[in-house]
Amino acid sequence: MNRFWKSAAVSAVLFGLASGSSAYAQDIVGLITKTEGNPFFVKMREGAQVKAEELGLDLRTYAGDFDGDNESQIAAIESLIAVGAKGFAIVPSDSSAIVPTIQQARDAGLLVIVLDTPLDPMDAADATFATDNRQAGRLIGQWAAGTLGDEAANAKIGFLDLATNQPTVDYLRDQGFMEGFGIDVKDPNRYGDEDDPRICGHEVTGGAEEGGVTAMETLLQRCPDINVVYAINEPAAAGGYQALQSAGKDDVLIVAVDGGCPGVQNVKEGIIGATSQQYPLDMASLAMEAIAKFAADGTKPEVDPELGFYDTGARLVTDAPVEGVESIDTTEGAELCWG
Repeated sequence: MNRFWKSAAVSAVLFGLASGSSAYAQDIVGLITKTEGNPFFVKMREGAQVKAEELGLDLRTYAGDFDGDNESQIAAIESLIAVGAKGFAIVPSDSSAIVPTIQQARDAGLLVIVLDTPLDPMDAADATFATDNRQAGRLIGQWAAGTLGDEAANAKIGFLDLATNQPTVDYLRDQGFMEGFGIDVKDPNRYGDEDDPRICGHEVTGGAEEGGVTAMETLLQRCPDINVVYAINEPAAAGGYQALQSAGKDDVLIVAVDGGCPGVQNVKEGIIGATSQQYPLDMASLAMEAIAKFAADGTKPEVDPELGFYDTGARLVTDAPVEGVESIDTTEGAELCWG
């Protein structure tokens, strides 16, 4: 909410009190994302704003300065508690470190819905609305293995991961890819302990294009014969592609997760072979509806009892389908994309 609108809202309340009539105070809700500029979070914020306006909610939005900025998210939650918010949706930067502050909010009576990146433990929130990130990873892993065929046994794979603290979304996508590709996953909640000789290494990107460039350059120094690249998201994949092009390598298979419009375009142009598309607008809209329902009658949202969260879906987008791996092409992907 900008300064003018805040002033206008205050004036309206004061006028209502002065005239002796009752003034309606909108329920305050929050949306806390990892960063401000990532197209995924931009679309999430747009979805929340549209739905909040439709439901008559006063939406306050917050974002960290960088992916992993836990302190900013703590401050945002404390602010929402202080103003008496009914609840908020959050994409946690640190799945574990934010949990005590989440508990403070719940103890204060706020409904907490996690989006995209589950907490560790997941039930530390009232509900989670997210892509099944492990399944999204499996889809691109299965597609990559199917595309390579027999040569999958000789692959040299570089991983462009998210962050050193390995939030849930990071290891779920990474390990989902490995499962889909046929790599033995060791610790199901961490990556980096695998002993498969096809793995060249894991490097973090911060989910950003420039991070993808640097991480890919490091991986190439270690393993110049890389021929498969897994990326946590499409910006990291684009950065990896730049580094590969600079190194004169134009025959590397790249896969990613997100499904934003720039990423779908990169699939169409052959920069990315396939991506798993997720739906941030749906996540945010559903969260606003759930908080409004909770504010009205105290009802909390239900989730899939087997998954432990509400799955907002994922589709594989590629123009080179593989038998046995369900997918849509870039034309349909472009109709569903965001950003």
